[in-house]
Amino acid sequence: MTMKPLSRFIFGFLSCAVLVACWSQAQNPALASAEPIASSSSSAAPLIGLPDFTGLVEHASPAVVNIEATSGKPGDDDDGLRKSGSPEEAAPGSDDEQMQEFFRRFFGRPGGPQMPGPEQPRRGTSFGSGFIISADGYVLTNHHVIEGAYEVIVHLADRRELVAKVVGSDPASDVALLKLEAKGLPVLGIGDSRGLKPGQWVLAIGSPFGFDHSVTAGVVSGLGRPSIDGSQRYVPFIQTDVAINRGNSGGPLLNTRGEVVGINSQIFSNSGGYMGVSFAIPIEVAMNAVQQLKQSGKVVRGQLGVQIRDVQREEVKDLGLSRPGGAFVGAVQNKSAAAKAGVRAGDVILSFNGREIASSSELPPQVGALAPGSRSTLKVWRDGKALEIPVVLAELDETTPDRSTPSEPAAKPKSSAANPFGIVVEELGRDAQSKLGLGANEGVRVTRVEGNLARQNGIAAGDVIVQVGRSRVASVADFNAAMKGLKPGDRVRLLVRSEDSTALVTLQVP
Repeated sequence: MTMKPLSRFIFGFLSCAVLVACWSQAQNPALASAEPIASSSSSAAPLIGLPDFTGLVEHASPAVVNIEATSGKPGDDDDGLRKSGSPEEAAPGSDDEQMQEFFRRFFGRPGGPQMPGPEQPRRGTSFGSGFIISADGYVLTNHHVIEGAYEVIVHLADRRELVAKVVGSDPASDVALLKLEAKGLPVLGIGDSRGLKPGQWVLAIGSPFGFDHSVTAGVVSGLGRPSIDGSQRYVPFIQTDVAINRGNSGGPLLNTRGEVVGINSQIFSNSGGYMGVSFAIPIEVAMNAVQQLKQSGKVVRGQLGVQIRDVQREEVKDLGLSRPGGAFVGAVQNKSAAAKAGVRAGDVILSFNGREIASSSELPPQVGALAPGSRSTLKVWRDGKALEIPVVLAELDETTPDRSTPSEPAAKPKSSAANPFGIVVEELGRDAQSKLGLGANEGVRVTRVEGNLARQNGIAAGDVIVQVGRSRVASVADFNAAMKGLKPGDRVRLLVRSEDSTALVTLQVP
Protein backbone atom coordinates (compact mmCIF):
# COMPACT_ATOMS: atom_id res chain seq x y z
CA MET A 1 0.00 0.00 0.00
CA THR A 2 1.37 3.41 -0.91
CA MET A 3 2.05 5.56 2.15
CA LYS A 4 0.89 9.20 2.02
CA PRO A 5 3.42 11.96 2.84
CA LEU A 6 1.76 12.70 6.20
CA SER A 7 1.82 9.01 7.19
CA ARG A 8 5.49 8.80 6.14
CA PHE A 9 6.23 11.87 8.27
CA ILE A 10 4.55 10.45 11.39
CA PHE A 11 6.16 7.02 10.87
CA GLY A 12 9.58 8.63 10.44
CA PHE A 13 9.01 10.90 13.46
CA LEU A 14 8.21 7.94 15.74
CA SER A 15 11.04 5.80 14.29
CA CYS A 16 13.55 8.53 15.04
CA ALA A 17 12.32 8.72 18.61
CA VAL A 18 12.90 4.94 19.04
CA LEU A 19 16.41 5.13 17.52
CA VAL A 20 17.36 8.07 19.81
CA ALA A 21 16.21 6.09 22.87
CA CYS A 22 18.23 3.01 21.80
CA TRP A 23 21.32 5.15 21.10
CA SER A 24 21.03 6.77 24.58
CA GLN A 25 21.01 3.34 26.27
CA ALA A 26 24.02 2.23 24.23
CA GLN A 27 26.00 5.32 25.23
CA ASN A 28 25.02 5.00 28.90
CA PRO A 29 24.80 1.33 30.00
CA ALA A 30 23.60 2.48 33.44
CA LEU A 31 20.33 3.47 31.82
CA ALA A 32 19.81 0.01 30.37
CA SER A 33 20.59 -1.81 33.61
CA ALA A 34 18.91 0.62 36.02
CA GLU A 35 16.13 -0.75 38.17
CA PRO A 36 12.67 0.70 37.44
CA ILE A 37 11.51 3.38 39.87
CA ALA A 38 9.28 1.83 42.49
CA SER A 39 5.67 2.96 42.19
CA SER A 40 3.96 4.25 45.30
CA SER A 41 1.76 1.64 46.90
CA SER A 42 -1.53 2.22 48.63
CA SER A 43 0.19 1.76 51.98
CA ALA A 44 2.77 4.48 51.34
CA ALA A 45 2.25 7.60 53.44
CA PRO A 46 1.20 10.68 51.39
CA LEU A 47 3.49 13.67 51.19
CA ILE A 48 2.52 16.10 53.93
CA GLY A 49 1.05 19.40 52.76
CA LEU A 50 0.10 18.30 49.24
CA PRO A 51 -3.67 18.01 48.69
CA ASP A 52 -5.19 14.84 47.29
CA PHE A 53 -8.37 15.53 45.28
CA THR A 54 -9.07 11.99 44.12
CA GLY A 55 -12.08 11.48 46.39
CA LEU A 56 -13.55 14.83 45.40
CA VAL A 57 -13.13 14.08 41.69
CA GLU A 58 -14.70 10.61 42.02
CA HIS A 59 -17.67 12.19 43.76
CA ALA A 60 -18.17 15.11 41.37
CA SER A 61 -17.25 13.75 37.94
CA PRO A 62 -20.45 11.73 37.26
CA ALA A 63 -22.48 14.98 37.32
CA VAL A 64 -20.22 16.81 34.85
CA VAL A 65 -21.31 16.64 31.21
CA ASN A 66 -19.97 17.47 27.77
CA ILE A 67 -22.21 19.65 25.60
CA GLU A 68 -22.38 19.55 21.81
CA ALA A 69 -24.27 22.46 20.25
CA THR A 70 -25.03 22.53 16.54
CA SER A 71 -25.69 25.91 14.97
CA GLY A 72 -27.41 26.74 11.72
CA LYS A 73 -30.86 25.52 10.74
CA PRO A 74 -32.12 22.02 9.92
CA GLY A 75 -32.26 21.58 6.17
CA ASP A 76 -29.38 23.96 5.45
CA ASP A 77 -27.23 23.03 2.47
CA ASP A 78 -25.39 19.83 3.40
CA ASP A 79 -22.28 20.85 1.51
CA GLY A 80 -22.15 24.10 3.46
CA LEU A 81 -22.37 22.21 6.76
CA ARG A 82 -19.68 19.83 5.65
CA LYS A 83 -17.27 22.69 4.91
CA SER A 84 -17.69 24.12 8.40
CA GLY A 85 -17.88 20.83 10.26
CA SER A 86 -15.70 18.98 12.73
CA PRO A 87 -12.38 17.49 11.57
CA GLU A 88 -13.59 13.96 12.34
CA GLU A 89 -16.42 14.27 9.81
CA ALA A 90 -14.66 16.39 7.20
CA ALA A 91 -13.60 14.83 3.93
CA PRO A 92 -9.85 14.18 3.59
CA GLY A 93 -8.00 17.19 2.22
CA SER A 94 -4.61 17.74 0.69
CA ASP A 95 -1.38 16.54 2.30
CA ASP A 96 -0.60 20.13 3.34
CA GLU A 97 -3.97 20.44 5.05
CA GLN A 98 -3.41 17.13 6.87
CA MET A 99 0.03 18.31 8.00
CA GLN A 100 -1.42 21.56 9.35
CA GLU A 101 -4.15 19.62 11.14
CA PHE A 102 -1.55 17.32 12.71
CA PHE A 103 0.39 20.24 14.18
CA ARG A 104 -2.82 22.06 15.17
CA ARG A 105 -4.07 19.09 17.18
CA PHE A 106 -0.85 18.20 18.95
CA PHE A 107 0.86 21.57 19.37
CA GLY A 108 -2.02 24.07 19.45
CA ARG A 109 -2.84 27.04 17.28
CA PRO A 110 -2.14 30.58 18.55
CA GLY A 111 -4.72 33.32 18.33
CA GLY A 112 -5.04 37.03 19.04
CA PRO A 113 -5.97 38.64 22.33
CA GLN A 114 -9.30 37.10 23.24
CA MET A 115 -11.51 35.64 25.93
CA PRO A 116 -12.29 32.31 24.24
CA GLY A 117 -15.45 30.32 24.54
CA PRO A 118 -16.08 26.68 23.67
CA GLU A 119 -13.89 24.53 21.47
CA GLN A 120 -15.15 25.17 17.92
CA PRO A 121 -14.42 22.68 15.15
CA ARG A 122 -14.80 23.71 11.53
CA ARG A 123 -18.46 22.78 11.14
CA GLY A 124 -21.42 24.46 12.80
CA THR A 125 -20.79 22.54 16.01
CA SER A 126 -19.28 23.78 19.26
CA PHE A 127 -18.29 21.81 22.34
CA GLY A 128 -18.43 22.99 25.93
CA SER A 129 -19.02 21.68 29.42
CA GLY A 130 -21.85 21.73 31.93
CA PHE A 131 -23.09 20.09 35.11
CA ILE A 132 -26.31 18.57 36.42
CA ILE A 133 -28.06 20.49 39.22
CA SER A 134 -31.16 18.30 39.70
CA ALA A 135 -31.86 14.59 39.43
CA ASP A 136 -34.74 15.25 37.01
CA GLY A 137 -32.42 16.66 34.35
CA TYR A 138 -31.67 20.37 34.77
CA VAL A 139 -28.20 21.24 33.48
CA LEU A 140 -26.23 24.48 33.82
CA THR A 141 -23.78 25.78 31.22
CA ASN A 142 -22.71 29.05 29.58
CA HIS A 143 -24.91 31.07 27.27
CA HIS A 144 -22.07 31.34 24.77
CA VAL A 145 -21.79 27.54 24.56
CA ILE A 146 -25.34 27.10 23.20
CA GLU A 147 -25.89 30.52 21.63
CA GLY A 148 -27.50 30.21 18.19
CA ALA A 149 -27.79 26.39 18.39
CA TYR A 150 -30.80 24.58 16.98
CA GLU A 151 -29.78 21.25 18.55
CA VAL A 152 -28.00 20.61 21.84
CA ILE A 153 -26.72 17.13 22.73
CA VAL A 154 -25.58 16.39 26.28
CA HIS A 155 -23.01 13.61 26.71
CA LEU A 156 -23.27 12.06 30.18
CA ALA A 157 -20.43 10.44 32.11
CA ASP A 158 -22.06 7.01 31.60
CA ARG A 159 -21.75 7.50 27.82
CA ARG A 160 -25.44 8.25 27.25
CA GLU A 161 -26.23 11.00 24.75
CA LEU A 162 -29.46 12.95 25.36
CA VAL A 163 -31.09 15.76 23.40
CA ALA A 164 -31.50 18.81 25.65
CA LYS A 165 -34.18 21.47 25.60
CA VAL A 166 -32.93 25.03 26.14
CA VAL A 167 -35.15 26.36 28.93
CA GLY A 168 -33.60 29.80 28.57
CA SER A 169 -30.33 31.69 28.57
CA ASP A 170 -29.09 35.06 29.76
CA PRO A 171 -26.31 36.81 27.81
CA ALA A 172 -25.69 39.38 30.57
CA SER A 173 -24.64 36.70 33.06
CA ASP A 174 -23.54 34.14 30.42
CA VAL A 175 -25.76 31.49 32.01
CA ALA A 176 -27.92 28.94 30.16
CA LEU A 177 -30.33 26.37 31.62
CA LEU A 178 -30.96 23.08 29.80
CA LYS A 179 -33.47 20.29 30.52
CA LEU A 180 -32.99 16.58 29.87
CA GLU A 181 -35.78 14.02 29.81
CA ALA A 182 -34.24 11.76 32.43
CA LYS A 183 -34.55 10.80 36.09
CA GLY A 184 -32.22 9.69 38.83
CA LEU A 185 -29.23 11.59 37.46
CA PRO A 186 -26.14 12.34 39.59
CA VAL A 187 -26.18 15.87 40.96
CA LEU A 188 -23.57 18.36 42.10
CA GLY A 189 -24.19 20.18 45.36
CA ILE A 190 -24.47 23.96 45.25
CA GLY A 191 -22.02 25.82 47.47
CA ASP A 192 -21.62 29.46 48.49
CA SER A 193 -19.04 31.59 46.71
CA ARG A 194 -19.50 34.46 49.17
CA GLY A 195 -17.25 32.65 51.63
CA LEU A 196 -14.36 32.29 49.19
CA LYS A 197 -11.04 33.93 49.99
CA PRO A 198 -7.96 34.49 47.83
CA GLY A 199 -5.59 31.56 48.25
CA GLN A 200 -8.26 28.88 48.70
CA TRP A 201 -7.99 25.70 46.62
CA VAL A 202 -10.55 25.26 43.83
CA LEU A 203 -10.92 22.68 41.04
CA ALA A 204 -12.39 22.64 37.57
CA ILE A 205 -13.75 19.63 35.69
CA GLY A 206 -14.56 19.95 32.01
CA SER A 207 -13.71 19.03 28.44
CA PRO A 208 -10.88 21.23 27.19
CA PHE A 209 -10.15 20.52 23.52
CA GLY A 210 -12.56 17.57 23.74
CA PHE A 211 -10.68 15.72 26.51
CA ASP A 212 -13.67 14.69 28.64
CA HIS A 213 -13.54 15.00 32.43
CA SER A 214 -10.18 16.72 32.57
CA VAL A 215 -9.37 17.92 36.10
CA THR A 216 -7.35 21.06 36.84
CA ALA A 217 -6.68 22.69 40.20
CA GLY A 218 -5.51 26.03 41.48
CA VAL A 219 -6.34 28.78 43.91
CA VAL A 220 -8.68 31.74 44.04
CA SER A 221 -6.69 34.73 42.78
CA GLY A 222 -9.24 37.48 43.38
CA LEU A 223 -12.93 38.21 43.93
CA GLY A 224 -15.42 40.65 42.47
CA ARG A 225 -13.47 41.14 39.26
CA PRO A 226 -15.17 43.18 36.52
CA SER A 227 -15.41 41.62 33.09
CA ILE A 228 -13.49 43.06 30.18
CA ASP A 229 -16.70 42.41 28.24
CA GLY A 230 -18.91 45.41 29.07
CA SER A 231 -22.08 43.40 28.43
CA GLN A 232 -21.35 41.33 31.56
CA ARG A 233 -20.94 44.20 34.03
CA TYR A 234 -23.54 42.60 36.32
CA VAL A 235 -21.24 39.66 37.15
CA PRO A 236 -18.63 39.97 39.95
CA PHE A 237 -16.29 37.32 38.53
CA ILE A 238 -14.14 34.95 40.58
CA GLN A 239 -10.55 35.09 39.31
CA THR A 240 -8.49 31.89 39.63
CA ASP A 241 -5.28 30.41 38.30
CA VAL A 242 -7.04 27.12 37.47
CA ALA A 243 -6.10 26.02 33.94
CA ILE A 244 -9.15 26.78 31.76
CA ASN A 245 -9.08 26.32 27.99
CA ARG A 246 -11.46 26.06 25.07
CA GLY A 247 -14.13 23.51 25.94
CA ASN A 248 -13.97 24.18 29.69
CA SER A 249 -16.66 26.83 29.31
CA GLY A 250 -19.77 26.02 31.33
CA GLY A 251 -18.06 23.50 33.60
CA PRO A 252 -18.12 23.70 37.40
CA LEU A 253 -15.63 25.42 39.65
CA LEU A 254 -15.58 23.36 42.87
CA ASN A 255 -14.45 24.02 46.41
CA THR A 256 -12.66 21.33 48.40
CA ARG A 257 -15.99 19.99 49.69
CA GLY A 258 -17.01 19.17 46.12
CA GLU A 259 -19.60 21.97 45.98
CA VAL A 260 -20.06 24.23 42.98
CA VAL A 261 -18.98 27.78 43.72
CA GLY A 262 -18.81 29.04 40.14
CA ILE A 263 -19.21 28.36 36.43
CA ASN A 264 -16.02 28.61 34.37
CA SER A 265 -16.68 31.23 31.75
CA GLN A 266 -13.71 33.24 30.51
CA ILE A 267 -9.95 33.42 30.27
CA PHE A 268 -7.69 36.34 29.52
CA SER A 269 -5.19 35.34 26.90
CA ASN A 270 -2.88 36.76 24.25
CA SER A 271 -2.44 33.37 22.62
CA GLY A 272 -5.94 31.86 22.77
CA GLY A 273 -4.87 29.41 25.49
CA TYR A 274 -4.49 29.39 29.25
CA MET A 275 -2.15 32.03 30.69
CA GLY A 276 -2.93 31.83 34.40
CA VAL A 277 -5.91 34.19 34.51
CA SER A 278 -9.34 32.52 34.48
CA PHE A 279 -12.77 33.81 35.45
CA ALA A 280 -15.84 32.04 36.85
CA ILE A 281 -19.40 33.24 37.38
CA PRO A 282 -20.33 33.10 41.10
CA ILE A 283 -22.88 30.35 41.69
CA GLU A 284 -25.28 32.78 43.42
CA VAL A 285 -25.51 34.83 40.21
CA ALA A 286 -26.13 31.65 38.21
CA MET A 287 -28.80 30.27 40.56
CA ASN A 288 -30.64 33.60 40.57
CA ALA A 289 -30.75 33.32 36.77
CA VAL A 290 -31.90 29.68 37.04
CA GLN A 291 -34.92 30.58 39.16
CA GLN A 292 -36.03 33.27 36.73
CA LEU A 293 -35.39 31.14 33.65
CA LYS A 294 -37.54 28.38 35.13
CA GLN A 295 -40.36 30.80 35.87
CA SER A 296 -40.40 33.04 32.82
CA GLY A 297 -37.64 31.95 30.44
CA LYS A 298 -35.82 35.28 30.88
CA VAL A 299 -33.87 37.22 33.50
CA VAL A 300 -34.86 40.69 34.70
CA ARG A 301 -32.69 42.98 36.83
CA GLY A 302 -33.01 46.09 38.90
CA GLN A 303 -31.71 49.39 37.53
CA LEU A 304 -30.77 52.73 39.05
CA GLY A 305 -30.36 54.60 35.79
CA VAL A 306 -26.95 56.20 36.31
CA GLN A 307 -23.71 56.29 34.36
CA ILE A 308 -20.79 55.82 36.74
CA ARG A 309 -17.01 55.72 36.79
CA ASP A 310 -14.21 55.62 39.33
CA VAL A 311 -13.26 58.75 41.24
CA GLN A 312 -10.04 60.12 39.76
CA ARG A 313 -7.11 60.98 42.00
CA GLU A 314 -7.12 64.64 40.92
CA GLU A 315 -10.83 64.93 41.83
CA VAL A 316 -10.47 63.86 45.47
CA LYS A 317 -9.66 67.35 46.77
CA ASP A 318 -12.36 69.10 44.72
CA LEU A 319 -14.98 66.64 45.93
CA GLY A 320 -13.89 66.93 49.55
CA LEU A 321 -13.15 63.22 49.91
CA SER A 322 -10.32 61.81 52.00
CA ARG A 323 -9.33 59.23 49.37
CA PRO A 324 -10.43 57.87 45.98
CA GLY A 325 -13.37 55.52 46.33
CA GLY A 326 -17.02 55.07 45.48
CA ALA A 327 -18.79 55.44 42.16
CA PHE A 328 -18.82 58.90 40.61
CA VAL A 329 -22.17 59.65 38.96
CA GLY A 330 -21.38 61.12 35.56
CA ALA A 331 -24.97 61.12 34.30
CA VAL A 332 -28.48 60.38 35.52
CA GLN A 333 -31.07 59.06 33.10
CA ASN A 334 -34.15 61.22 33.08
CA LYS A 335 -37.24 59.69 34.75
CA SER A 336 -35.10 56.81 36.07
CA ALA A 337 -35.19 55.37 39.59
CA ALA A 338 -32.16 57.47 40.50
CA ALA A 339 -33.67 60.66 39.07
CA LYS A 340 -36.93 60.10 40.96
CA ALA A 341 -34.97 59.51 44.17
CA GLY A 342 -33.02 62.75 43.75
CA VAL A 343 -29.61 61.42 42.74
CA ARG A 344 -27.65 64.08 40.84
CA ALA A 345 -24.82 64.06 38.35
CA GLY A 346 -21.68 64.80 40.35
CA ASP A 347 -22.73 62.70 43.35
CA VAL A 348 -20.41 59.96 44.58
CA ILE A 349 -22.16 56.73 45.64
CA LEU A 350 -20.32 55.48 48.73
CA SER A 351 -22.48 52.48 49.62
CA PHE A 352 -25.50 50.49 48.43
CA ASN A 353 -27.75 48.89 51.04
CA GLY A 354 -24.99 49.30 53.61
CA ARG A 355 -22.25 47.67 51.51
CA GLU A 356 -19.31 49.93 50.76
CA ILE A 357 -18.59 50.69 47.11
CA ALA A 358 -14.80 50.76 46.75
CA SER A 359 -14.86 51.14 42.96
CA SER A 360 -17.55 51.79 40.37
CA SER A 361 -17.44 48.19 39.05
CA GLU A 362 -18.84 46.93 42.38
CA LEU A 363 -22.17 48.73 42.04
CA PRO A 364 -23.80 47.15 38.92
CA PRO A 365 -23.63 43.53 40.22
CA GLN A 366 -25.25 44.55 43.51
CA VAL A 367 -28.05 46.47 41.80
CA GLY A 368 -28.54 43.85 39.08
CA ALA A 369 -28.91 41.08 41.66
CA LEU A 370 -32.14 42.67 42.95
CA ALA A 371 -35.56 42.51 41.32
CA PRO A 372 -37.29 45.57 39.89
CA GLY A 373 -39.33 47.27 42.62
CA SER A 374 -36.81 46.47 45.34
CA ARG A 375 -36.44 49.22 47.95
CA SER A 376 -32.82 50.12 48.52
CA THR A 377 -30.71 52.80 50.17
CA LEU A 378 -27.86 54.77 48.68
CA LYS A 379 -25.26 56.64 50.66
CA VAL A 380 -23.98 59.48 48.48
CA TRP A 381 -21.40 62.21 48.91
CA ARG A 382 -22.57 65.65 47.80
CA ASP A 383 -21.13 69.10 48.51
CA GLY A 384 -18.89 67.76 51.26
CA LYS A 385 -21.64 65.85 53.07
CA ALA A 386 -22.87 62.24 53.18
CA LEU A 387 -26.58 61.76 52.45
CA GLU A 388 -28.86 58.71 52.75
CA ILE A 389 -31.18 58.44 49.74
CA PRO A 390 -33.94 55.78 49.53
CA VAL A 391 -34.59 54.48 46.02
CA VAL A 392 -37.00 52.02 44.39
CA LEU A 393 -35.26 50.12 41.58
CA ALA A 394 -36.74 50.10 38.09
CA GLU A 395 -36.45 47.28 35.56
CA LEU A 396 -33.21 47.19 33.60
CA ASP A 397 -33.60 48.47 30.06
CA GLU A 398 -30.47 47.95 27.94
CA THR A 399 -31.80 49.99 25.03
CA THR A 400 -30.31 53.44 24.58
CA PRO A 401 -32.74 56.10 23.36
CA ASP A 402 -31.66 58.16 20.39
CA ARG A 403 -30.55 61.69 21.14
CA SER A 404 -32.86 64.21 19.53
CA THR A 405 -32.84 67.96 19.29
CA PRO A 406 -35.85 69.88 20.68
CA SER A 407 -37.88 71.11 17.73
CA GLU A 408 -39.10 74.32 19.34
CA PRO A 409 -37.13 77.34 18.09
CA ALA A 410 -36.17 79.96 20.63
CA ALA A 411 -37.58 83.42 20.26
CA LYS A 412 -34.99 85.98 19.19
CA PRO A 413 -32.01 83.70 19.61
CA LYS A 414 -28.75 85.22 20.75
CA SER A 415 -25.60 83.27 19.97
CA SER A 416 -22.23 83.28 21.67
CA ALA A 417 -18.88 81.68 20.91
CA ALA A 418 -16.86 83.72 23.37
CA ASN A 419 -15.42 80.70 25.18
CA PRO A 420 -12.35 78.51 24.71
CA PHE A 421 -14.42 75.40 23.90
CA GLY A 422 -16.24 76.76 20.85
CA ILE A 423 -19.71 76.10 22.31
CA VAL A 424 -22.37 78.30 20.71
CA VAL A 425 -25.57 78.68 22.75
CA GLU A 426 -28.93 80.43 22.56
CA GLU A 427 -31.77 81.29 24.89
CA LEU A 428 -34.16 78.46 25.72
CA GLY A 429 -37.92 78.86 25.32
CA ARG A 430 -40.37 77.93 28.07
CA ASP A 431 -41.86 75.03 26.12
CA ALA A 432 -38.44 73.41 25.74
CA GLN A 433 -37.71 74.00 29.43
CA SER A 434 -40.97 72.32 30.40
CA LYS A 435 -40.31 69.38 28.08
CA LEU A 436 -36.93 68.80 29.73
CA GLY A 437 -38.30 69.19 33.24
CA LEU A 438 -36.48 72.50 33.83
CA GLY A 439 -37.70 75.55 35.66
CA ALA A 440 -38.47 78.92 34.09
CA ASN A 441 -35.38 80.76 32.85
CA GLU A 442 -33.17 77.71 33.40
CA GLY A 443 -30.55 76.60 30.91
CA VAL A 444 -29.28 77.58 27.48
CA ARG A 445 -29.42 75.41 24.38
CA VAL A 446 -26.36 74.44 22.35
CA THR A 447 -26.83 75.38 18.70
CA ARG A 448 -23.34 74.54 17.42
CA VAL A 449 -20.10 73.02 18.72
CA GLU A 450 -17.01 74.40 17.01
CA GLY A 451 -14.37 72.97 19.35
CA ASN A 452 -13.08 69.41 19.01
CA LEU A 453 -12.65 68.96 22.78
CA ALA A 454 -16.31 69.64 23.52
CA ARG A 455 -17.42 67.35 20.67
CA GLN A 456 -15.15 64.55 21.85
CA ASN A 457 -16.71 64.78 25.30
CA GLY A 458 -20.20 64.29 23.91
CA ILE A 459 -21.58 67.83 23.82
CA ALA A 460 -23.82 68.19 20.78
CA ALA A 461 -26.31 70.59 19.25
CA GLY A 462 -29.64 70.33 21.06
CA ASP A 463 -28.10 69.75 24.50
CA VAL A 464 -29.03 72.18 27.27
CA ILE A 465 -26.33 73.54 29.58
CA VAL A 466 -27.85 74.09 33.00
CA GLN A 467 -24.77 74.84 35.07
CA VAL A 468 -21.16 75.94 34.50
CA GLY A 469 -18.96 75.13 37.50
CA ARG A 470 -21.05 76.13 40.51
CA SER A 471 -22.98 78.80 38.61
CA ARG A 472 -26.52 78.14 37.41
CA VAL A 473 -27.13 79.31 33.86
CA ALA A 474 -30.40 80.99 32.84
CA SER A 475 -29.33 83.05 29.82
CA VAL A 476 -26.62 83.58 27.24
CA ALA A 477 -25.26 86.37 29.43
CA ASP A 478 -25.02 83.99 32.39
CA PHE A 479 -23.17 81.45 30.22
CA ASN A 480 -20.71 84.08 29.00
CA ALA A 481 -20.09 85.35 32.51
CA ALA A 482 -19.43 81.84 33.83
CA MET A 483 -16.97 81.13 31.01
CA LYS A 484 -15.19 84.47 31.33
CA GLY A 485 -11.72 84.43 32.81
CA LEU A 486 -10.89 80.78 32.09
CA LYS A 487 -7.15 80.27 31.54
CA PRO A 488 -5.22 77.44 29.82
CA GLY A 489 -5.15 74.40 32.10
CA ASP A 490 -8.31 75.38 34.02
CA ARG A 491 -10.91 72.64 34.44
CA VAL A 492 -14.62 73.41 34.34
CA ARG A 493 -17.65 71.17 34.81
CA LEU A 494 -20.76 71.60 32.71
CA LEU A 495 -24.10 70.16 33.79
CA VAL A 496 -25.65 69.12 30.47
CA ARG A 497 -29.23 67.94 30.03
CA SER A 498 -30.75 66.20 27.01
CA GLU A 499 -34.04 64.43 26.46
CA ASP A 500 -32.39 61.24 27.72
CA SER A 501 -30.21 62.16 30.69
CA THR A 502 -28.48 64.79 32.78
CA ALA A 503 -24.70 64.49 32.64
CA LEU A 504 -21.69 66.18 34.18
CA VAL A 505 -19.02 66.91 31.56
CA THR A 506 -15.57 68.04 32.65
CA LEU A 507 -13.52 70.05 30.17
CA GLN A 508 -9.97 71.38 30.50
CA VAL A 509 -9.02 74.59 28.71
CA PRO A 510 -6.37 73.73 26.06
